[in-house]
Amino acid sequence: MTTVLKLGGSVITHKEHERRLATDRLAVVARTLERHAEADLVVIIGGGSFGHPPAERHGISTDIGSTDPGAIAEVHAAMLDLVTSVVDHLIDAGVSAIAFHPLSFARRDGTQLTLSLDAVAAAISEGFVPVIHGDGVLTTGEGVTILSGDDLVVQCAQEFDAVRVGLCTDVPGVLDAEGAVIERITGYNEVASMLGDSEMTDVTGGMAAKVETLLSLKRQASVFDLDGLDRFLDGGQPGTSIVPTD
Repeated sequence: MTTVLKLGGSVITHKEHERRLATDRLAVVARTLERHAEADLVVIIGGGSFGHPPAERHGISTDIGSTDPGAIAEVHAAMLDLVTSVVDHLIDAGVSAIAFHPLSFARRDGTQLTLSLDAVAAAISEGFVPVIHGDGVLTTGEGVTILSGDDLVVQCAQEFDAVRVGLCTDVPGVLDAEGAVIERITGYNEVASMLGDSEMTDVTGGMAAKVETLLSLKRQASVFDLDGLDRFLDGGQPGTSIVPTD
């Protein structure tokens, strides 16, 4: 009965300031997760103001790679700093969190992404909460590209047959052109004209990419903000429900 939860970079960092942690929001997240410690939970974190700026500086994205070890190291180091801070906050709140680093166990060949998740499964079975971060990924013919947290959501949800999938963002759901929450999305074309890229630096495509990725999951998912996190973990459907129909 695994739950996969992504904490967006816009929630846990201040995306307008490079490498600045949103400690107040992260404290709320940590307390909320501690209240749901009995759940089999996999947490995935986005890059926010840590991973995205160096990736953009070096021209690395989800489909454009780099063979420069210095550039790869800078992106990876930024994400290591972020996941360490997140795990520290979770442990301080009483959550048995352990960090996992995808650059060490993921690879991409064309459109095929392969993750070796045995150790993550073992952590869950031992009562730990795995925390996996967006990262670089070794990619055939490209060196290292970016592995987004959204792609990790899909892979982990499929691998662990997740019963609940949620994306906690800085907005209360997927918004329409007037800024109202779209309660339900069943196909990309119905909302494509309303979606745009993130206003902040984001090398993984913004909300449009999130919706498209979640629709590929072929199971129901939710997009919500921090106010909806407790409700989601309680079994509710806050924000926008993404329910693929094909």
